[in-house]
Amino acid sequence: MMLPSFCRPPFVAILLLFSGTGLFAQSPFQFPTANHALYEPGGELKFFVPTAPDKPWTSGSYGCVRNNATRMHEGLDIKHLQTDRRGEPTDPVLATADGTVAYFSTKAGLSNYGKYIVIRHIVEGLEIYSLYAHLSAVDPGLRMGGAVKAGAVIGTMGRTSTAEVISKDRAHVHFELNVFVNDNFATWFKKTSPTERNDHGIWNGQNLLGFDPREVLIAEHNPVKKFSLLEFMRSQTELCRVLVRVKDFPYVKRYAPLVLKNPVADKEGIAGYEIALNYNGVPFALLPRAASEIKGAAKFQLISVNAPVEQANPCRKLVAQRGSHWQLTDKGQQLLEMLTY
Repeated sequence: MMLPSFCRPPFVAILLLFSGTGLFAQSPFQFPTANHALYEPGGELKFFVPTAPDKPWTSGSYGCVRNNATRMHEGLDIKHLQTDRRGEPTDPVLATADGTVAYFSTKAGLSNYGKYIVIRHIVEGLEIYSLYAHLSAVDPGLRMGGAVKAGAVIGTMGRTSTAEVISKDRAHVHFELNVFVNDNFATWFKKTSPTERNDHGIWNGQNLLGFDPREVLIAEHNPVKKFSLLEFMRSQTELCRVLVRVKDFPYVKRYAPLVLKNPVADKEGIAGYEIALNYNGVPFALLPRAASEIKGAAKFQLISVNAPVEQANPCRKLVAQRGSHWQLTDKGQQLLEMLTY
């Protein structure tokens, strides 16, 4: 058990207090193709590719939008604008921001993503990874670790995937913005899933947790308020709050701007972290806790659940209600194990 809620400063208040300087610096994200119909009134059907002709455009957007809200879709499916004589998409796929090439796979048969690219960006001190999937080709000049500029051509839109047959009329680029979970992912995966293949090491899609690119692109387009990615991340809607009895793990260092101040832990030493997760499991606020602030010996403790958020976004199934009590599910436990391994 944790200390009573009145002993814990609300995350929102702490986030505002420690928001830091340069909070409203403009974020650099751009559209990954020439399709900008998202900014047109009623242009969603020109921008998104639904999963079927009788499905709404939202099925090509981010969130619990697949299989009757039971399956998470972590990116945007952006519609093609150009085709060749055979009806195949020819749209150039563009880097969304300045960055470095973290990974790419030219072997379509090794992933649900088909041929895909991951680019690392540093924005307001945060490491963000953009992902571009279902490509027909990766630009031959791309190199691991090589620098790319926003708007640079990195590949060609396609229909590659091992999960589904993407028809020509549904050709799209699947575009994600992610946080990176753990440098130790490959070792963790081998330990926990010894019979499963992992052809992409730490760049396996499970090790990237997406947040909504549509919200980012729309917020950037706001002429009144400058967009801050750091503020955006810090103000994610909380699904649940958990305690992890782990003193140090890679995410804490990589996302230091999301770590909050706690004078008690500064004085007594850190024994664990109280973490706020959004409904996709993205850790967006991490509060160090001293041993004196923690009760119970469990490695992972569920502190609170935002029930309306879980009811509106049930697809990740990180928490579940048993009678009048909430608990972490096996998927929730697995996420925390992966985060802190």
